[in-house]
Amino acid sequence: MPDTLDALFGFLVAAALAWLIVPLTERLAQRIGAIDHPIERSLHEVPTPKLGGVAILVGVLVAGVIWLPEDGNRGEITVAILIGAAVIAAIGVFDDVFDLSPAVKLAGQVAAAIIPVSAGVTVDVFTFPFLGGLEPGSVSLLDLPLVGKVDLGELGTVIGIVAMVNVINFIDGVDGLAAGVCAIAAATLAVIALSLDRNAAGVLAAITAGGALGFLRHGFPPASSFMGDTGSNLLGYLLAIVAIQGSLKTNAVVALFFPLIILAVPILDSSFVIAKRLKYRQPVYVGDRSHFHHRMANIGFSQRKTLAYLYGWALVMAGLALALRFVPYSDDRGNFDPAWTAVIVACGVATLAASVYLLAALEILKLRRTRLRQMLALRSADERPPAEAEVDAGVARELETGSFAAINPQTGEVETVDPETGDFEAVGPPRD
Repeated sequence: MPDTLDALFGFLVAAALAWLIVPLTERLAQRIGAIDHPIERSLHEVPTPKLGGVAILVGVLVAGVIWLPEDGNRGEITVAILIGAAVIAAIGVFDDVFDLSPAVKLAGQVAAAIIPVSAGVTVDVFTFPFLGGLEPGSVSLLDLPLVGKVDLGELGTVIGIVAMVNVINFIDGVDGLAAGVCAIAAATLAVIALSLDRNAAGVLAAITAGGALGFLRHGFPPASSFMGDTGSNLLGYLLAIVAIQGSLKTNAVVALFFPLIILAVPILDSSFVIAKRLKYRQPVYVGDRSHFHHRMANIGFSQRKTLAYLYGWALVMAGLALALRFVPYSDDRGNFDPAWTAVIVACGVATLAASVYLLAALEILKLRRTRLRQMLALRSADERPPAEAEVDAGVARELETGSFAAINPQTGEVETVDPETGDFEAVGPPRD
C-alpha cells in the first residue's frame, strides 16, 4: 500500500524527469514542426516548441510504475490509469503536430476517459449535507443503440474527466499558467487524499504535481517550451482521476466540495468564457481573448504579474480547502465548535473577498459603462455629452495601452495614468 513517503519520492522523480527531458522535447518539436507561432490572441511573441507535455508524461509514467499499486484490483486500476494517460497525451501530440479538428479531439478524449472508467474509476456515491448519499451507479439509462444500458455513474464520470481536460486546456494561454495552477491543485489534492487514507490517489496527485512543477522550470515566462495540448490534456485527465479516487469516493460530506474549491480558478475561467461565447452565439471550441489572462493583458499586466495574481488566487482557494479538511470545526455528527467554526467562516470570508476583488478587476465588460460616466464627469456642464463612437474608441485605446484617463489632483488636468507606475501624462486642458 503506498504511503506518504512514496508520494514524496514519486513527486521528486516526476519533477526531475520532466525537468531533464523538456530540452529533448524542444529539439523533437523543432524537428517535426510542432511549433506554436504567435497569432492575434497569443501572448507570446516568438515561435515556441510545444511538446513539453511529453516530458510530463514520461515523469508520470516512470514514477507511476514504481510507486503506484501493482497488485490486485488496485494494480488493474493503476494500469488503466497509466494507459489512459498515454492515450490522452498521444491525442495531444497529434493535435500539437497536425492541428486536429474539435470533433476528433473530443472523440480521442472520450476514448481515453473510458479506459480508467471501465476499470473502476467511477463516482460511486455523492454525500450531500442533510440529504445523505446518492448512488448514481444504482440508476441506469434506457437501452441505447449499439451500446445497451449505460450506467449513469460511469457516464457522468467520463463526462467529468473530459470536462476537466478541456478546463485545463482553456487556461493554457500564458507561459506557465496551466502548469503552475495544476501543480498547486495537485499538491493540495495529494495532501487531502493522503489524509483521507486514499493513498494511491494521493501518490498519483503528488506525481502529477511533480511533473507539472518540473515542466514549469522551462515553461515560466519567458518560456522556452510550451506543454501544448499534450500537457494540458494529460494534466486535466490526471487531476480528474485524482479528484474521483481521492475525494469523491469517500463518505465525507465536505469531500464533494474539495475539487470544486481547489480547481475553482480554471473552472471559473472556463465558465465565464463559455457563457460569453454562448451569449454572442460563437462556437464554444473557437478561441478568443476573453480568458482571465487575456483580460489581464488587456489592462496592462505583464505575464509574470498575471501569474502572480492567478497563482495567488489558486493558493487562496487551496488554503480554504485545506482549512475545511483540517480545522476541527465539526465532529461530523452535526455538532459545531464555535471557535473553530469562526475560523472557517473567517477563511471563507477572506477567500470570497479575494475572489470578488479579482473578478471585479477582470470585469472588462463593464469598462465601457464606467468610462462613459467618467467622461461625463470630466466635461463641463455646457459641453456636449461624449458620442458613442468616442467612448468606444477610448475604451479600445485603454484596452490596447493599459492606460486610462483621470484628473491629476495637483494640476486639475485630464491626464492618462500608467496603471503600473501611477504616473500622469497630460493629454487635455484643465477641468473647469
